Parts: sequence; structure tokens; C-alpha cells
Amino acid sequence: MGGISEMPQVTEGPGAADGEALATLHRVFGFDAFRGEQQAIIEHVVAGGDAVVLMPTGGGKSLCYQIPALVRPGTGVVISPLIALMQDQVDALRALGVRAGFMNSTQDFDERRVVEAEFLAGELDLLYLAPERLRLDATQDLLSRGKISVFAIDEAHCVSQWGHDFRPDYLALSLLGERWPDVPRIALTATATHATHEEITQRLNLPTARHFVASFDRPNIQYRIVPKADPKKQLLAFLREEHPGDAGIVYCLSRNSVERTAEFLTANGIQAVPYHAGLDASVRAAHQSRFLREDGLVVVATIAFGMGIDKPDVRFVAHLDLPKSIEGYYQETGRAGRDGLPSTAWMAYGLNDVIQQRKLIQSGEGDEAFRRRAAAHLDAMLALCETARCRRGQLLAYFGQDADAEACGNCDTCLTPPETWDGTVAAQKVLSTVVRLQRERGQKFGAVQIVDILLGKRTGKVIQFDHDQLSVFGIGQDLTEGEWRGVIRQLLAQGLLAVEGEYGTLVLTEASGAVLRGEREVPLRKEPKKPAASRSRSAGGSGAGKARAAAAELPEALLPAFEALRAWRAEQAREQGVPAYVIFHDATLREMVTRWPASVRELGTVNGVGEKKLATYGEGVIQVLASLDGAAPPAPAGAPDDAPYDADWPEPADEPEPEPDWA
Repeated sequence: MGGISEMPQVTEGPGAADGEALATLHRVFGFDAFRGEQQAIIEHVVAGGDAVVLMPTGGGKSLCYQIPALVRPGTGVVISPLIALMQDQVDALRALGVRAGFMNSTQDFDERRVVEAEFLAGELDLLYLAPERLRLDATQDLLSRGKISVFAIDEAHCVSQWGHDFRPDYLALSLLGERWPDVPRIALTATATHATHEEITQRLNLPTARHFVASFDRPNIQYRIVPKADPKKQLLAFLREEHPGDAGIVYCLSRNSVERTAEFLTANGIQAVPYHAGLDASVRAAHQSRFLREDGLVVVATIAFGMGIDKPDVRFVAHLDLPKSIEGYYQETGRAGRDGLPSTAWMAYGLNDVIQQRKLIQSGEGDEAFRRRAAAHLDAMLALCETARCRRGQLLAYFGQDADAEACGNCDTCLTPPETWDGTVAAQKVLSTVVRLQRERGQKFGAVQIVDILLGKRTGKVIQFDHDQLSVFGIGQDLTEGEWRGVIRQLLAQGLLAVEGEYGTLVLTEASGAVLRGEREVPLRKEPKKPAASRSRSAGGSGAGKARAAAAELPEALLPAFEALRAWRAEQAREQGVPAYVIFHDATLREMVTRWPASVRELGTVNGVGEKKLATYGEGVIQVLASLDGAAPPAPAGAPDDAPYDADWPEPADEPEPEPDWA
């Protein structure tokens, strides 16, 4: 197979939308126009073509297979690893009037029989299956007896054996084209490098598919990485100052760290629950359900959490430990701000993160090729953390997207450009200390001992090993302990130092010699004296109220109506046992109070109000607004053309389940 550059590419452009597809968009989802490349993708699949779609989380991927499934005759079959969330996905579609169902191991025999009967009778628009279940002969026989409109392979990057969330059962999905050659297939993912893109195409046997690559930029997300001091306290300050009462996700590397962080936040007045694979399944399900249905809850989790989370008002994603790759980081941060409103991707990052990740690679399973690939992923992640450039530009460049020459203006390196300095002499001091320990004493030590030697500290360990007799003892008193740790961290990131063994000792690399000989300069970021102060965000910076971001663009006089609609929506959600966003998104409520419709018919012109929702909730919305008439003046009718919306129903996301349900 040729490279991606040789594959047919689709450029973004309006064109004439297929009439039935556009009518379906308006009737079911309540929007008047497609955005980005949705239109071209949908037209291609509706016409029977195969497609490979790379589009960021929240970019509207789900519509790209949902509308073809509604327009083409038969049932759209969606292959998804999201067993734990299929019920929520189906509920969201049914709220739109879409006949949806799923089959997985959470159902009993009678429930599966009902879904099978609906499929065979042509009474389903969409059927969700896990890849494990699709491999069963019984499932394939069932599908052969019905009419299939389209196969959608969601989370297609799971087919990549080099990926961070490889799922072996995805390798068998090439059988779809062999057994059902006349059914169009669409493979979708929220993120993929050039290599992963090629692997998806090859392993799913999609040689003639058309390729659609959307921009990976999420301009509403502010990327910030701060040096670790006391990370839990830094996190608490970040939440109190910038996201009081907001829903968000905090990622930690270990289960113990998850538990401790959740307890710490709860003890300090932040509603927080843990989520990791070591918890009982019922506890995980309860915490996930609370996060979807409650306002302002924080989930502290390992990467086991987040896949398929279709909550549009997640205002922040925080990392207390370094992610293993940019792919993982991008997917995890992409769970913030799906509604297009200002959100934050915040990370605390330090020397121990680098050492720990290097050790994990060395001690982990896999052959040498796997370790090399893991090391390359980590190197790219470290480069993002240490860059003095625009972080957004570096992130986009990793995915092969040319960033604008100008700074984005919404990341920490743009808002507060870091100072750089010539760290060549400092680097030589560190490397010389490592050399003397190894050559003169035959010893290897970690970063703590190296720093103590440089600072001239006569600690118990320094005296025990006579390290105060080394010629390098005390030569580093021009820098503080924190600054030396920063130097070592950046030398590790630049490949001028390496980590070795179970205890994370430091050793030289092939590149170290050029620095010691003075043949290579070492530019370094200057360590801030204290964690950067919180910056005011485009959402209005710090402030109070759970709906702060959603209400940011509203005149103050309209806020009571917005809150009244939120309260009405919450009551509807409680009565029906569904998340509030299944009723209406915040962006839709904002447009309602901005336009202030006086009738159900007028309400039908608001983005996000399709026929089913208009029939179900229209009178209720009008009654709420009517009860407030006079309390707040209506704004001029007509929403701005670029009003944000999230037409991605439901948007499966990103990470594999920690304990796959083998259906």
C-alpha cells in the first residue's frame, strides 16, 4: 500500500449537500448545516463509498455514520469497544427519535432476543456491537439475515499494534469487506499519526477508501504545563481559582495516587470520586453514572476512564502524572470542552515523571522494537513539555498538521513566554558528576545524589560513600536544588542523560560526549521561581457558578432565564434517568435565552432542537420562558452564524476498557 500522500484526499468545501442527508440533519439533530468535512464524508458514504475519517473528539464524527445509517436502507452497524456506555449512547439516540439498540454481555438472553428480532424486522436504524461479539459466528449469521446500510468502525486506531490502546479483536474486522462487499465501511478515529493512519487502512483492508483528515486543533482548550512542586496542592489551587463547581477529570498514573487524590480533594471541599480498574465494577459504574448525571463532579482516574464519555460540559482535564504519549495526552485532554466553550488542559510535570516513565519502558513487557517505539512516544511527549514554542503548534505538528506561524495566544508558552538560557556549563557539571561516580568509583546514582553532590551537601549518603571527596563536590552552588532538578529533567528530555535499572540511576548517552567536549550547546528553559499564577481565560477567568463558561457570552439580564432552563432540564433528566445533556446541551439553552422564542414553532429554529425533542420538550421550554417574560428582556432574534454546537451524538471516544468484556 502506498503512503497517505498517495491516497485520494478530500479538501474541505461546501458543495451541494444531498437533500435527504441535510433534511435528516435538521429533522433529527436540529441543525441547518453541516460543518467542516461532515458533508463531504456523508455524501461519499451515502453513495456507497468506503471512508477513513480522522477528526478530533467533539468534531462531529458520529454524524458521519449516523446520518448515512438513517438515509440508506437497512440498519447501520457500529463496531465500538464501549460496552460500558452503549446503553447511554442508545438512550441519547432514542431521545432524538432514532431507533437504536445494542448487543453485548450486559444483557440477558431475553433482552438480546428482542434486539435480534428488531434488527431482522428492519426496526433498527443503528445497532451497536463490540468487536468481540462481532467475531462470534452467531452474530455474523444474524447480520447475514438482515439488511445492513453501513458498517462504522469507531475508535479505528485500536487496530494499530503500535498504539497505546491496541485491541486484538480489531484485527479481525477486515472480514467485513470480505463477507459484505457491497456495504460501505467507514473507519473513524479521534487521533492518528501518519503511521497509524496507514496501519488502519491496511489492517482494515480499505485500499480504495477515501481519506478525510480534519484539523486537530481545539482552539477552545487552553494547554498549560506547570513544574511540579506539591502537585495535589497545585491542583486544589487550580480548581478553586479557575474551576469552582466545574465538572472535570484528573488523571493519575497509579491506583493509589487516584485514591489519595480523590480523598484529598473531598477533604478540601471538592466533590470528587475515584475510578480505576481495581474498584468493584458496580462502584465504577456508579461513579461513571454520577459524573454523567451530576453537575460539578470531579473524577480522579487512571486512563481506564473516559472512553465514550459524551459529557459536553467537562471544563477541565488535569494530569498529575506524565502521559506516555502525545496520542494519549491528546485524547485525554480532548474530553474537555466538547461543547466548544473555553476549557483547560492542565498538567503538573516534574523530574520524577521522566525517570518513572523511562523505568516503565525498560521494565515493561514487549520486545526491543516495542521499547524503542515506546521511548520515541515518550520523547515526543517530553519535547512538548519542555518546548519554549507554542504548545498548540507543537501538538498539531506531531499529527502532521502545519500550525500557523503566529503563536496561538491560548497556551501557557504564548501567554507567558518562558525564558531560555545557555545551560551548557550546567549540563557539563551534571554529566561530569555522573562520569566521575562511574569511572572513579564504579558507582551509579539517581538524581537526588547527583544534586546533593553538586550543591555540596554533606548528607549521610554523601559521607557514607565519600562523595564529598570528589572534585565536583560543591561546584553547583550557583543554582538552587529545584533548578538543578530542572536541568537534569531537561537533559533526560533531550537524550543527554538516560535512566538505567530498577532504581532509576543516571548514565550517559552517546550524545553526552559532545556536550562534555564543548562541541554542543545546551539551551534550557529557565525554571520559574514559583508556579505560574492563574491566567484569565477567554471564558472570563476565575469566577463562580457551575455554568460560568456556558453563560459567559450572555448579557447579565439573561442569566436568570438560563439558570431557570438549567433547573428545568435537571428535573427532566432526573425523571427520565438520563444525563442532562441528553435533554439539551448548554449551548442550546444559551441560544434559547438569546433568541427567546415565543412559540413552539419558533423554538424549532434553535440549533440542537430536532423534531423529536421539539415534540417532547417544546411546551415545557416555552412555559419556562413565559413564566420569566418581563424578568429579562429578550435579545435580538437570530443566533450568530458561528454559534457553537456539538452535533456529535453520541461521540465515543478514546481509551480501551481496562478489563475488556469479552461479550
